[in-house]
Amino acid sequence: MRFRSKPAADAPRAPRTTVRPMIFAVLAGLSSILSFEPFGWWPVQLVALAWLFYQVGMTTSVKRSAWIGWAFGFGWCVAGMHWLYVAMNTYGAMPAPIAAMAIVLLGAYMGIYGAFATGAASWLRNRWALPVRSFLLVALPIGWGVGEWLRGWVFTGFPWANAGYAHNISPLAGYAPLVGVYGVSIIAALCAGCLAMLTQRARLQAIGLLAAAMAAGFGLTHIEWTTPHGKPMTVRLLQGNVPQDQKFDNAYIADTLKLYQDMVTSAPADLVATPETAIVMFPQQLPPGYLGSFASFAARTGSTVMFGIPFSDGPMTYSNSVGGVNPQGDSYRYDKHHLVPFGEFVPTGFRWFVNFMSIPLGDFTRGAAVQAPFAVKDQLVLPNVCYEDAFGEEIADQLRGSATPATVLLNVSNLAWYGESVAIPQHLQISQMRSLETGRPMLRSTNNGATAIVDGRGKVTHQLPFYTRGALAGTVQGMTGFTPYVRFGNYLFLALSALALAAAFFAARRR
Repeated sequence: MRFRSKPAADAPRAPRTTVRPMIFAVLAGLSSILSFEPFGWWPVQLVALAWLFYQVGMTTSVKRSAWIGWAFGFGWCVAGMHWLYVAMNTYGAMPAPIAAMAIVLLGAYMGIYGAFATGAASWLRNRWALPVRSFLLVALPIGWGVGEWLRGWVFTGFPWANAGYAHNISPLAGYAPLVGVYGVSIIAALCAGCLAMLTQRARLQAIGLLAAAMAAGFGLTHIEWTTPHGKPMTVRLLQGNVPQDQKFDNAYIADTLKLYQDMVTSAPADLVATPETAIVMFPQQLPPGYLGSFASFAARTGSTVMFGIPFSDGPMTYSNSVGGVNPQGDSYRYDKHHLVPFGEFVPTGFRWFVNFMSIPLGDFTRGAAVQAPFAVKDQLVLPNVCYEDAFGEEIADQLRGSATPATVLLNVSNLAWYGESVAIPQHLQISQMRSLETGRPMLRSTNNGATAIVDGRGKVTHQLPFYTRGALAGTVQGMTGFTPYVRFGNYLFLALSALALAAAFFAARRR
């Protein structure tokens, strides 16, 4: 069946019910998880989006389009974020029914952005009398990408399972240094629109546009946006694999402190890094000389040590931080800026929800938006803590706003909260996208995975197995220079989207 390219008044009537397409939309959204790691079947995403676009194209009802988009977004987000249940139930001690309901409610909220994408595009089609080509190749892809962008910053944002992340290994990865992950999302949706166009008479043009988009993306992967800086540095990235139910247990804290002290001081490297909150106590609570042993090791071996630790600046004032010490005895501190709602700060009106869980250190102080990197030999290393590397625009702001832009990025994480789930490979995929966007390597030191070295082109060069204890040794080359995405952030994809919509509007007016 084809849907017509005529104005809204001549288009086919909407079916009487939306229940059946909504059920299928939920299933199509659920299938999107196969496009992300650990599966990596990115074409599944294009097919799922093409199905959504085709269904929305079958009706002129904005309301029906929005409901189908909501159902698709609900399935998409429940599939991509179901692992949050483990943190709430297994380690947060939240009753299972409440934790499951929380996931459903989160999916219901996230579905609003899918409803925005399809509802807004359908409204524009009716308002501007857009032909089918402009609807599938402009309005719907831009609606989808802008919806993803809104999901990434409204109420502090939750951009996990953004469509663009599935394409760190596809030909579309070449667009990341230009327009970032949200721009890649739009281009992926454009490709899906081309697949939906195969139901129309202009199928040859759709095939040509799809091939051109893929070929251009592949060609862009061969452009060197940044250049090597200084000499490569050696690194040791630690993975303690401390069980989450022992991490903050007083009966095990002494053993954990000894574990990381031994791991840090066992061998030298230009940079030795631990995971997030590897040291779970404030500095003033640590055994005498504990941090001093790091300083002595650094001075003796010429190593720089960076370690995850909470810092306290007063009663009930503490930060999720990365400390550091270099061979000269200089100290360093980075405080996490983008905090996790419910886990690291309590949103207004939700104290009752947080009280259902038993999560330690649950209300941190926010660090500055731009913080200095730490010099390690020839390189400048800028940390980000766990969830922060899901916000590419903030890392770009850090690089653009710094007097001494970092040449290497370092992510320290603890994903043991989420058990043996897809959260770990998905997080590695997010780090790879940050490397693509910035043209800089990303080092990852995590509690139980994925501890890895990602080069400035988004490729994993070294990696430890998940759920094991060990130290990842390797060499990394720092990079300097700004990609277009670092220079312009999300403004570039938003400006290009606005121009495309304006072109579609004037083309419709001429019709």
